[in-house]
Amino acid sequence: MLKVTMIGTGYVGLVSGTCFAEFGVDVTCVDKDATKIEDLKKGIIPIYEPGLDKLVQENTQKGRLHFTTDLKESVRGADVVFIAVGTPTRRGDGHADLSYVYGAAEEIADALEGYTVVTTKSTVPVGTGRKVESIIRHRNPEADFSMVSNPEFLREGSAIHDFMRPDRVVIGTESQQAADIMRQLYRPLYLLETPMVFTSLETSELIKYAANGFLATKIAFINELADICEKCGADVQDVATGMGLDGRIGKKFLHAGPGYGGSCFPKDTLALARTAAELEAPTSIIEAVVSSNQVRKENMASKVIKACKEDLKNKKIAVLGVTFKPNTDDMRDSPSLDIIPALQKAGADIHVFDPQGEKEGKELLPGVSWCTNAYDAISESDITVIITEWNEFRALDLERVKQLMKKPVVVDFRNIYLPDEMEKLGFYYVSVGRTPVNPDTKNRVLPFKRAG
Repeated sequence: MLKVTMIGTGYVGLVSGTCFAEFGVDVTCVDKDATKIEDLKKGIIPIYEPGLDKLVQENTQKGRLHFTTDLKESVRGADVVFIAVGTPTRRGDGHADLSYVYGAAEEIADALEGYTVVTTKSTVPVGTGRKVESIIRHRNPEADFSMVSNPEFLREGSAIHDFMRPDRVVIGTESQQAADIMRQLYRPLYLLETPMVFTSLETSELIKYAANGFLATKIAFINELADICEKCGADVQDVATGMGLDGRIGKKFLHAGPGYGGSCFPKDTLALARTAAELEAPTSIIEAVVSSNQVRKENMASKVIKACKEDLKNKKIAVLGVTFKPNTDDMRDSPSLDIIPALQKAGADIHVFDPQGEKEGKELLPGVSWCTNAYDAISESDITVIITEWNEFRALDLERVKQLMKKPVVVDFRNIYLPDEMEKLGFYYVSVGRTPVNPDTKNRVLPFKRAG
């Protein structure tokens, strides 16, 4: 049985380590945070990811998944050591902060015994693997190891499925021995005919950034198309459907909304742009995507202000959802962190409900009132704003919503509801990239007069 050490028990490290254990691998997850390790031993999970708590409990009980603060002991005797520590955006310049990666490399160098495959799982800029290899060889010239890049492609909220049924596995290395060990590690996926991409360190590192940069570009593109739709009376969802049916484009990530957030796209697009600039191969497309997305998030509050006829002073606003996406508790770079403060600045009284966002949100969104459910937030509100498309918001009792509100005004940043349905129920309904519904007029009026 292969032995794996996963350094870092954040989102990537904990999910990856647990899923490897589910494959039958002996996995030890290491973290410097003693409290977190003790909690994990008790089955207390520091993040919200559907199904993860059950997998951690089962594999811990079966003796395949272990948690420790002792890096040196866990690295000694491991066949593969993964570096899965954080690489947040560095303050001031947009680069990925690699201090945790390099710190882990130094500790690994001091602990290596026997041949080991050292693998970067963290998302890192091109050239990081070479630097990690250099750090280890300089610190421990006798170390017998090979360097590998194995980027993750996990979506928060569906990470276990993404690991167990991935579109592909990317492995960057120049060592045949390391490639063979990685192939053995991923054997359960190989048997499912999952594509395995073996390439160089640099290519592997760039694949991760290229993928996230392209997906972020699709989001920014459809969001800008949504603005055009609002000006000309087109429906962005129909536009996205018409585009997505083209096999060269595909339908995924063509959902107009308030802008992307989370742990990956914001920092990875910034890091890619900075790396490209340093290599004197600037990527104007990614730079434009970064700018477009930031402007997008900042402009969303204006939709709410306009729906309230420019007057938010002492208005109660119900906000449904603050995490950057459903099925996660992650608040990093969520559009809500731009939208809610702007509404507060305009004088609004904000009442929030999110199934998982309160723990982080209390610190990041001061001055809001946290509610126990959606209807509690909506009660006596002047306007309801949907920011995150949690499933429980998709089938609200709209008659009840209308009765609870002072005025039936809904701003839906995720296009959960149908304009025709909202019109029949008498809502003033504003969505993204679609003509607003105003029950005070018999028909929805196009924003411009058609030629001819």
